[in-house]
Amino acid sequence: MKHKNEVGLASEELGSANAPADQTEQTMSEIRQDCVYRSAGRPEKTDMIKSLVMDQDASRNCELYLPGSGNRSAVESSEESEEDMYRDEEEIEREKILLSESNSSEYKLSVSPEMDIMEYCRKEWRGNTPAAKRMRKGYEAVAQKFASIRRIRGDNYCAFRATLFQILSQATQLPRWLQSEDFTMLPENLLSKYDWIKHWQLRQKPGKRMGEIRDEIKEYLILLRQKWKNISEIKGPLEKQEACDKLFKNEEEEYSLYEALKFLMLNTAIELYNADKSGKRVPVFSWLLFARDTSSNPCQLMQNHLNHIGHSGGLEQVEMFLLAYALQYTIRVYRLYKHSTDEFVTLYPNDPEEDWPVVTLITEDDRHYNIPVRMCQETML
Repeated sequence: MKHKNEVGLASEELGSANAPADQTEQTMSEIRQDCVYRSAGRPEKTDMIKSLVMDQDASRNCELYLPGSGNRSAVESSEESEEDMYRDEEEIEREKILLSESNSSEYKLSVSPEMDIMEYCRKEWRGNTPAAKRMRKGYEAVAQKFASIRRIRGDNYCAFRATLFQILSQATQLPRWLQSEDFTMLPENLLSKYDWIKHWQLRQKPGKRMGEIRDEIKEYLILLRQKWKNISEIKGPLEKQEACDKLFKNEEEEYSLYEALKFLMLNTAIELYNADKSGKRVPVFSWLLFARDTSSNPCQLMQNHLNHIGHSGGLEQVEMFLLAYALQYTIRVYRLYKHSTDEFVTLYPNDPEEDWPVVTLITEDDRHYNIPVRMCQETML
């Protein structure tokens, strides 16, 4: 589906989304078959997206990220007894020491200063386990494109933080959908149609009344447009980077921006859901998004997933697609634990619009994200 350039308003079909669906839910296999049928003979993309979405390593718990915690990967269990099977004694002891230092102010930075990417790799993955060797190979591949890395604070907002930081640090203009006059009216328009949005969970502010939710989300959207506009107008790269660093040290503004992103994801989900119900073509990930038992419609998506992001979990794989569509950006992710496979470099979405800008992230386990910076001169040329 060609995504709209402006953030549109959803139709009224979901007004009764709180009520149970009348129709029988399809199984995942039936959904997959239907996706293949509607995708005009492109089943290979369906399989790839399903593989991403069903990966159990895409845990919603984005744990606190500390130097040394990179030893956690999708191939290593969180159970200590199983970790010992994969990690040597040196790695385990080093992590214990680093965890004991976790009260240091350095670890509270939202985006840490950059460091050489291979130096970071050698520091984090010194063992000789299969996982450590695979990670080093992955970092070596990334180092062919980028010279440095910046660690992202892991507090269940890491996917939002990494994506938005990359977007703003590269922004040169305000996207058209952010310029729309209706943009800041989204909360009022959606709340007037869908009463269930009153159960939206604001960060650390449970039990808000509908009017308060509407006004606060509107403020978050205004803040997002203002910060995006101000930073995109900065011409010098150093000045732009300083502005981004300053913004991501302001905790109140930073978390307000993440609430704005979550609401944009909800609006996009409503648009996709209504488009599908109207018989229009939608991207494959949309089918998989609403094929989950916990998100068969946008109301359930909000209650069971979006409301928990930043509180008790992070973004799942299929929600990375939704984030990309909401922002009209292509999110390219180096998935280091998938090195030497076709999924090592994954695009969200996998078939983006040609004019969508691209931002790049790094993950070791599909739960925590860091950002590569300073593209190598050869790559730029």
